[in-house]
Amino acid sequence: MRILLIDGHPDPAGDHFVHGLADAYAAGAAEAGHAVTRIDVARLDIPVLRTKQAFEHEEPPPDIAAAQAALRAAEHIVLIYPLWLGTMPGLVKLFLEQVLRPGFAFSYDGGRLPRKALGGRSARVVVTMGMPALAYRWFYGAHSLKSLTRNILHFVGIRPVRWTLIGGAEELDDRTRARWLARLQHLGVAGR
Repeated sequence: MRILLIDGHPDPAGDHFVHGLADAYAAGAAEAGHAVTRIDVARLDIPVLRTKQAFEHEEPPPDIAAAQAALRAAEHIVLIYPLWLGTMPGLVKLFLEQVLRPGFAFSYDGGRLPRKALGGRSARVVVTMGMPALAYRWFYGAHSLKSLTRNILHFVGIRPVRWTLIGGAEELDDRTRARWLARLQHLGVAGR
């Protein structure tokens, strides 16, 4: 399987749990013979899109064009990021806005509904957070994940989308952290 792994932590320093989770997933996928392309969002040069004209008509910068090529080739997408202020970090949103542009990810071909250009791909979204995962899911209704799933990934045709929520990430002991890393490695082996 061709997998696109997106490490969405905005800090390129390698000591964050998100980076470790991405490493574990990549190791498992490689062990199983999957072809993995990895994008570390923190290492990209991503300009802000400020106008509709830019979003719809400007050529994407080189880092974004390369990400689009990797996404086009992928059968499965894995996006891993920390929850910041109840949602994905701004750099991840900026990355998605740049990559999932009209003409690449969707188009309007004269009809009212968009043509979804990225169908046939599945995704897993892994989110680390300080609060308990149950609180995010049930009290807050997993609002930002639902928005990402319905309004972005499904909008461009990516489905099914599965979630892995890791709560209390800053408080995890070594044993629990190791279990999560093993789980991500197992998901990589399975290509899920």
